[in-house]
Amino acid sequence: MELWYTQPQTDNIRFSIKVKEELFSGKSPYQQINIFDSDEMGRFLIIDGIVMLTSKDEFIYHDMIVHVPMATNPDVKKVLVIGGGDGGTVRELTRYAGIEKIDMVEIDRMVVEACQKYLPLTASKLNDKRVQLHFENGMEFVRRSKEKYDLIIVDSTDPIGPGEGLFTMEFYKCCFNLLSEDGILVNQCESPFYEKNAKEMRKAVKKIKSLFPISKVYQYNMPTYPSGHWLFGFASKKYDPIKDFKPEKWEALGLETKYYNTDVHIGSFMLPTYVRKMVENPE
Repeated sequence: MELWYTQPQTDNIRFSIKVKEELFSGKSPYQQINIFDSDEMGRFLIIDGIVMLTSKDEFIYHDMIVHVPMATNPDVKKVLVIGGGDGGTVRELTRYAGIEKIDMVEIDRMVVEACQKYLPLTASKLNDKRVQLHFENGMEFVRRSKEKYDLIIVDSTDPIGPGEGLFTMEFYKCCFNLLSEDGILVNQCESPFYEKNAKEMRKAVKKIKSLFPISKVYQYNMPTYPSGHWLFGFASKKYDPIKDFKPEKWEALGLETKYYNTDVHIGSFMLPTYVRKMVENPE
């Protein structure tokens, strides 16, 4: 008998992966967590029925959420990661010797522990000595913290359930206050393609634009996410990701990446017309 995991991407479109084996199933106080293995996509993490990552394409997401801001300012010392329980964002950050401190705030301990056991590809660097794990609500953490960070990465799920508070104006204001004077904020910004995702994208863009002097979005191709066309938000108090980008400085670090490069960095901000119109007029 064949077993397939199927995710409805809209009411009329579904995405399926043939499952070889279920590796983990657990229900935390926050969400349902499953990890499967497959021949085509490798191991993949499902939260509340939605694909979070697969071992075949996770590098795309994690390259773009980390290396775009780090290449814009390679001198980042202190980083806050909100979410990111699979560990992939932290894995990429730990490749930068200049980073001194990484605080990762994840509400669901079960996600982290399951990924450490079954997805070491992404979770293997969570024990880096620079990493401090905080198992608590991200909104509560940023509301309470007095730390100053050079970079905040919001590696969140969609704005439902535990991730809902990470798309509010209060959350973005708290992030703004926690950033240093040249700080950068990068956030998961949904997809512009299907209307449900695009609506949330426009809401987030509008809020962040009202707070930061520099606010842009950039794109990446994620095969296992609805439509495959997804966005990150980039906001900063000082650094423009194009005007202040010095590719030779990042290239001198000698980091090998599978998706990101300095041409992709620039190209990712060159948006299709329909996306540009949404971003320029996010009402």
